Amino acid sequence: MTELLEPSVDFVFKQIFGSEENKDEVLLNFLNEALRETEPKPFVSLTLLNPQLDKNALTDKQAILDVRAQNEDGKQVNLEIQVSNKYDMPKRSLYYAAKMYEEQLGEGQFYKSLKKVISINILTFNQIPNDRFHNIYHLREDHTSELLLDDIEIHFMELPKLSLKPHKMDDRLVNWLMFIDGAPRERWEELAMDTPGLKKAMTTLEFLSQNKEARALYEMRKKALLDEQSALDYAESRGRAEGKAEIVVNMLQKGLPVSLIAEVTGLSEAEIEALNKKLH
Repeated sequence: MTELLEPSVDFVFKQIFGSEENKDEVLLNFLNEALRETEPKPFVSLTLLNPQLDKNALTDKQAILDVRAQNEDGKQVNLEIQVSNKYDMPKRSLYYAAKMYEEQLGEGQFYKSLKKVISINILTFNQIPNDRFHNIYHLREDHTSELLLDDIEIHFMELPKLSLKPHKMDDRLVNWLMFIDGAPRERWEELAMDTPGLKKAMTTLEFLSQNKEARALYEMRKKALLDEQSALDYAESRGRAEGKAEIVVNMLQKGLPVSLIAEVTGLSEAEIEALNKKLH
């Protein structure tokens, strides 16, 4: 049996959710589950705003392979999955939502023509400091929680939190997210049983997994994402090391013994002596 591609890799995710063939069944059903709490009536139809996939973007570590769509009322949705923790996800999401909001207004148009923008971020890492897997944000008054306006809505769906507490298996959004998180084939029938559109998403993943060109592009994209994560990890470790070096220097300047500094910081005495030489 062919090994499945990972739906959480953005190239695969866009192929499943952002194609013309899947927009009316896969994407529409997923969005209606994701927005069940905030949209008074389900979306009826969608227009994809960026259906094309630029193959040159697959090797670009900074490329965003998102899915953008507009519903029959003009509301816009930006849907994307993130496998690398860029550490500024809330700011990044707000920036792109604000950009989508601003881009609607042409010269001479009135502000009242602006339509709601919804940003949905599916994360393979934890971002929000609570145990809810699905958090939703709006512009509200601090004291009364009164909504200022409903024009900006930001969702964070964190896949690692799916396992923190039991969920009802009739929760269709959970079924979607478990599929995206790589649920094994043995569970597919159970997940898709009462979840409209999910069966087609699974069929699309099966097809992509058996397609040689799709697999080659997937490997190319996965390498770029791994390179990006390695760069982020290096930058983080370098930052920690530089911060620790500053602490060591301060301790040396205060005349503390090298053995004590090594015990406190976890650095070797040789590393501390090297820093000490740089001071003199």
